[in-house]
Amino acid sequence: MAIECLVLGAGQEVGKSCVVATIGGKRVMFDCGMHMGYHDRRHYPDFARALAAWGAPDFTSALSCVVVTHFHLDHIGALPYFTEICGYHGPIYMTYPTKALAPFMLEDYRKVTMDQRGQEEQYSYEDILRCMKKVIALDLKQTVQVDKDLVIRAYYAGHVLGAAMIYAKAGDAAMVYTGDYNMTPDRHLGVAQIDRLKLDLLITESTYAKTIRDSKHAREREFLKAVHKCVSGGGKVLIPTFALGRAQELCMLLDDYWERMNLMVPIYFSAGLTIQANMYYKMLIGWTSQKIKDSHAVRNPFDFKHVCHFERSFINNPGPCVLFTTPGMISGGFSLEAFKKWAPSEKNLITLPGYCVAGTVGHKLMSGKPTRIDLDKDTHIDVRCQIHQLAFSPHTDSKGIMDLTEFLSPKHVILVHGEKPQMAFLKERIESELGMPCFYPANNESVSIPTTHNLKMSTTERFITSCAAEQGKQSLRKRNLIHGTGTSEVNVSDEGEAEGVLLMERHKAPKILCEDELLQVLGMERHIVQFEAMSSSRIEEAVESELKRAEAADLGSEEK
Repeated sequence: MAIECLVLGAGQEVGKSCVVATIGGKRVMFDCGMHMGYHDRRHYPDFARALAAWGAPDFTSALSCVVVTHFHLDHIGALPYFTEICGYHGPIYMTYPTKALAPFMLEDYRKVTMDQRGQEEQYSYEDILRCMKKVIALDLKQTVQVDKDLVIRAYYAGHVLGAAMIYAKAGDAAMVYTGDYNMTPDRHLGVAQIDRLKLDLLITESTYAKTIRDSKHAREREFLKAVHKCVSGGGKVLIPTFALGRAQELCMLLDDYWERMNLMVPIYFSAGLTIQANMYYKMLIGWTSQKIKDSHAVRNPFDFKHVCHFERSFINNPGPCVLFTTPGMISGGFSLEAFKKWAPSEKNLITLPGYCVAGTVGHKLMSGKPTRIDLDKDTHIDVRCQIHQLAFSPHTDSKGIMDLTEFLSPKHVILVHGEKPQMAFLKERIESELGMPCFYPANNESVSIPTTHNLKMSTTERFITSCAAEQGKQSLRKRNLIHGTGTSEVNVSDEGEAEGVLLMERHKAPKILCEDELLQVLGMERHIVQFEAMSSSRIEEAVESELKRAEAADLGSEEK
């Protein structure tokens, strides 16, 4: 039986992550995201097309469950639409922090984009609340029995608070879907952690498939230097970022720097959303890094001394400031409003700390140094400000992807959440260096992954006893070799072998037993054939006698 993977989103692109895997006859949807760069039907995964391909009457009967890895909109943004408009009413799983923080992300983005799409493609605040009531919260390493055949388990992914990698097993088939993860620690989160598992398939993100990042401290120094230079010259710094994750990371960095440098320039949050988010970060301190947990007893690191709330009327205030505002890719909302105001001034700075999806203003700024941004045929923005791009993304880099893949050693790999040329490069590396078949399907394409069928069998107590006895002998021999002399030439292996007989009877489970036990089952006696050693002279006599007899036989046949 194979694992069938249908990529509904994040296939050869970054955006609207959504993969449906049929494993052991159970269909699981991993993530349910939206694409930040589109405002038409491409905004959500093509759910209707998938349902038609499955031949099911509705999504609830088609899917065993939905699992969401974290609260970023490209992983959860379509969930209220899928449940309340498409009509999915089955189980939904996510971690406790994701369940707590997702409503804020969803409602903030809903308000930002209310006027950009038709009502039939939008969901309401009430839809968000109804959707989140259906969610079942997961703890890390908690094994959840979705039904009698399907098991899922969440592992720590780093990336953002509550992000998880998901292990799924049904029958003999097993797989891991990583979502987004980070293999290097930052100021408030640790590195991804997962058990060494026996996997048929690993589905991993590949956002930075060709990138190997430099030192985190070097990146932090570069960021602080650019910000300090701008505000020292009287300029304003706009930092578009998602309200959860990078905002907290960068606020910790700036708050500490402001304290050390005794700076009086105000640092602002653009909306109450981030203030609420900080409250949840304080409550969910147990999901942060060990360093944060240790320092929490003295002072909560999310109580920022130099960061305060921003009122919209402040946007025209004179003088320098630093402003964190959402959304992170300048795809709308107050980040776009502030950008329109501040971009025409050469004194100001726009710092883009993370990945920006194609189609957003942020992506256009990162693609070069444009002097003008055309929002539509009637709206144009002159860009004279400084543009600074920093690698503060919480995604793992190429080395991290290779390290995790090598550690888990799956039989097959599927790449998602990346750009096609970079995915092709990473595929070649995985296949050539790790020897694993690797795929990177486009949206709405399927991949069939063969799985290993394990044969379950019993064994007799006597066979187990004989194995243990043999292992004891090998262990004794190994100790003698190690503590004796001349050990430098000895290659000692931890693997052992045991001889037995596999008995397969009709309508019975296979069984391994000892050789003499098989004779008892068959009702037979043991027969022993012994060979006697012969001297060389006797061997010669026997050969000569045989040759003479053969010659006599030949003569007799000729006479006849």
